[in-house]
Amino acid sequence: MRKITIIAATAALLVAAATAHAGSLGRPCTAAPQTSWLSIEQLQSKIEAQGYKVQKAKLKNACGELYTIDKSGSRVELFVDPTSGRIVGQL
Repeated sequence: MRKITIIAATAALLVAAATAHAGSLGRPCTAAPQTSWLSIEQLQSKIEAQGYKVQKAKLKNACGELYTIDKSGSRVELFVDPTSGRIVGQL
């Protein structure tokens, strides 16, 4: 019984770690210099124009991370290229 619990806990940790980077696959969204990035407000506007409601937005690891609500009311974390506003991944 204990062995099953340990295996289940390990599997859960591996899934959580994989999911944490699923959107941008743990890589930066761009290699462009920060001087060419859009502002967080511009990124938010581009995402809202696609039908998402942005609740929180930040720039992290050369990606825009936007916590949103989609058209169906589901919570979606978007990873956005800060140079173009293009969605490169989501969780």
